[in-house]
Amino acid sequence: MIRTFRLWCTALALLALAGVWSPATAGPTAEAAADPVPRVQLRKAVQLLGVMSVHGTGFERSAFGRWADADFDGCDTRAEVLRAEAVGPVQVDEGCVIASGQWYSWYDDRPVTGDPTRQLVVEHVVPLEEAWASGAYAWDADKRQAYANDLAGQATLTAVSAETHKEKAGRDPAGWLPPYEASRCAYITDWVLTKLRWGLTVDFLEAVKLTEVAQGCPNVPVTLRSR
Repeated sequence: MIRTFRLWCTALALLALAGVWSPATAGPTAEAAADPVPRVQLRKAVQLLGVMSVHGTGFERSAFGRWADADFDGCDTRAEVLRAEAVGPVQVDEGCVIASGQWYSWYDDRPVTGDPTRQLVVEHVVPLEEAWASGAYAWDADKRQAYANDLAGQATLTAVSAETHKEKAGRDPAGWLPPYEASRCAYITDWVLTKLRWGLTVDFLEAVKLTEVAQGCPNVPVTLRSR
């Protein structure tokens, strides 16, 4: 299934725009109040990001290693994401090769059916090049590989259409946002949570854009997951 949180954020944004739901009237549930994991509202989370200039040189994809099989079940990180985000039956061939299935590319509101090899890309919401520039250049190889294969973060990785992945490239939200406007609140939420989780910084223009977009989103509580 598509990650529930992304759908939740998108649904709340649409309801707020329609006047059906207001964050001012939505109090925390008893379950949320008892949650030991730190939670802050989205706009506060944006403010927690450290602002620094980028480190713009020396990036190489190989610095982050390869897709890993962390739980030794025969499926690497890419396959795990494709299985987790499928919205219909998935054909898994020998060697955990994802041969076909049904997915939803939430960046551009597009259904994807069939062989995902050319149609889908499992990408890092905060691209590897951007991660490098905002702090990962100082990490050791093990930490960079852990970032590249971060399934536990729930916001780090996602499957999207190859077209929007190519269009986005390594740009941050100051230079690119999902073309499907209803997904933008969920997108910047994932971006902010990933950067906070990994201690990555933002540059000035990026911080301005995140603040601007967050102002138009439901100011929902978000969970700060530590590594």
